[in-house]
Amino acid sequence: MALPIPDEVARRRTFAIISHPDAGKTTLTEKLLLFGGAIQLAGHVRAKGDRRRTRSDWMSIERARGISVVTSVMTFEYGGCVFNLLDTPGHEDFSEDTYRTLTAVDAAIMVIDGAKGIEDRTRKLFEICRMRDIPIITFVNKLDRETREPLDLIDEIEKGLALTVVPMVWPIGLGKNFAGTYDLVEPRIRKLESNPEGEVVSGAADPAIKSLLSESGFKTFHDEIELVEMAGHAFDQQAFLEGHLSPVYFGSAIKNFGVRDLLEALIKYAPPPRDQKARQRVVKATENKLTGVVFKIQANMDPNHRDRIAFMRVCSGKLTRGMKTTIVRTGKQLALNAPQFFFAQDRSLAEEAFAGDVVGIPNHGVLRIGDTLSEGEGIVFTGVPSFAPEILRRVKLADPMKAKKLKSALEELAEEGVVQLFTPLDGSGAIVGVVGALQLDVLISRLDAEYGVPVEFETTRFEVLRWLSCEDDKKLDQFVDSNKSSIARDLDGAPVMLATSLFNLNYTLERAPGIKVATIKEIHG
Repeated sequence: MALPIPDEVARRRTFAIISHPDAGKTTLTEKLLLFGGAIQLAGHVRAKGDRRRTRSDWMSIERARGISVVTSVMTFEYGGCVFNLLDTPGHEDFSEDTYRTLTAVDAAIMVIDGAKGIEDRTRKLFEICRMRDIPIITFVNKLDRETREPLDLIDEIEKGLALTVVPMVWPIGLGKNFAGTYDLVEPRIRKLESNPEGEVVSGAADPAIKSLLSESGFKTFHDEIELVEMAGHAFDQQAFLEGHLSPVYFGSAIKNFGVRDLLEALIKYAPPPRDQKARQRVVKATENKLTGVVFKIQANMDPNHRDRIAFMRVCSGKLTRGMKTTIVRTGKQLALNAPQFFFAQDRSLAEEAFAGDVVGIPNHGVLRIGDTLSEGEGIVFTGVPSFAPEILRRVKLADPMKAKKLKSALEELAEEGVVQLFTPLDGSGAIVGVVGALQLDVLISRLDAEYGVPVEFETTRFEVLRWLSCEDDKKLDQFVDSNKSSIARDLDGAPVMLATSLFNLNYTLERAPGIKVATIKEIHG
């Protein structure tokens, strides 16, 4: 029996995990789900045999390379809360998918490799979170391996990210001597392979801690604790919610250690679903009427059913299976007859959902990324971005008889956000745009495996692409007509300028006052 809407909203936690590749993000995801009782055996990446098939990395190319390239959505319950975990791609070639995912979450866990500290990809993802004021909980992973000194890591996070950090636990030993953690909030120790509740201690000098370390190890530990307690910051809930402060936890995902701390921290500190900005007004999460925004489309999650799922974050109200909604972009009605909760590729029918929940809506191309669904009000949510591609290629088809099939497949994959598709006005072949080269590998793999259309790519003379706009529609039309050989339209019909270099783009624009170009296009329905 569902609680009143405000109470259901209050127990939701929607979060993403961000990290540099190989910091342990996928393994941590598995262990979080294991704690939530959602799976029996967590399979970590780069293990052997059957253990290798991790549940959140379900696409064949992900399983083969041991990386995440699409966003997995997983819903589970723990400690009286409903968690919606969005496992973002770790590889930078799929940053667009990650950007969109971060528009759908209220908090994030930042995973840092204890041996490597802050890496380039982590820094970039952190900046996105900061732009969106997303509160971040930091998890320093792989403490059971050779790692840097905790004080050194804390200092790097503070200075490197200009972020106030507050250690909530402290490691007892490092590497092969890692024995557990000491809770700095409520003095207790949690030992590896031991009671997860931990053992209450009198303080950092307790004999129970001394027994876990060598004499020199204990002295180092004690000195570090004194320094942290003397010079460290106090945890401030408001500063955390505003994204200025991050609580730090230490552990080892592969050893299942420190994972429970993260779930407890999400329950205790992370915000429930936040109010969402729409073009017309701010939509409160606790409103009675349903609204939701599509932030991702995924086709063929189940190759046997050729399905197409739109992932929607519920922004307000209550979703009930069978209810009728309006797609604001088209004005058409859509009955939610089979909304689904996801557990990577596994799924179950969602009888009801509330703000913060992420549900899958099966559809045959009627929904697009950025679409708003509502119970009638013409609300349009903002902030779902599309970025100008950095690599442009023409698609070369081996079998001309499959041209129609290729066109349909490219349109579907473009709607899904795998690539961007541009149709030149001069009648030449379609151009696909991607942020990183690995996206092209995924496109080749999926066109062949899911659509039976083997393709190759060939370079195009264009290196730069920008969206065009002008306050004067007539002037924009004249510019497009005068530069047809360098103009294409995107999937929505919006004009883009293609150029052989930034110099040539700027040269053309200098002679066209009033014409504006953009590297980011906001997608909305």
